[in-house]
Amino acid sequence: MKMMKAANRKKEVFPENKKEIGWSKKTGNREENTMDNIIFIGMPAVGKSSVGIVVAKRLGYRFVDTDLLIQEQEGKLLKKIIAEVGNEGFLKIENQVNRDVKATRSVISPGGSVVYCEEAMEHFKEIGTVVYLKASFGNIRRRIRSLKKRGVVLKDGQTFRNLYEERTALFEKYADIIVDEDGFRMEETVENVFRALDDYRKREIEGEK
Repeated sequence: MKMMKAANRKKEVFPENKKEIGWSKKTGNREENTMDNIIFIGMPAVGKSSVGIVVAKRLGYRFVDTDLLIQEQEGKLLKKIIAEVGNEGFLKIENQVNRDVKATRSVISPGGSVVYCEEAMEHFKEIGTVVYLKASFGNIRRRIRSLKKRGVVLKDGQTFRNLYEERTALFEKYADIIVDEDGFRMEETVENVFRALDDYRKREIEGEK
């Protein structure tokens, strides 16, 4: 896994109409404006959608928010689904929806709890590159004013820090790339994502030679 360190921070101008160069994960052939699906995972409030939308726009990709797919399928808001079927019931639905995602040339942003869904994560590993957007517990906690409104469900006796540590281990398990957000503005994080993807694909090509 490749991790972008804050120590390597470099201010960059966010380029307009920049052509991105990517590599096909399946073929290893260098292509212009062509990359496999990119799947962003991470804690709530880490910026999966904010970063993902910008990345999708620059690549000319479709942006897919799988929480919205769940709501469309069930015809209810996430909080209502959880209230009706409980956390375990919701995870079954989340696993099914994410496992069944069929996409090409897309940036996919699933909910933070998707890492509990083994079938879904195996599917994402097969169809694209999984990028873990990482932020410290302190930064995440400051961004989330209400756990309930963000749809974060804690088990009996579980603290938010416990949840953060539990999920962090799973994010790192499934990630192809880790991009550390701490100390970076969003546009810098976007640049770090592209740089990390570029490095990752170069290593893949070299490994196939």
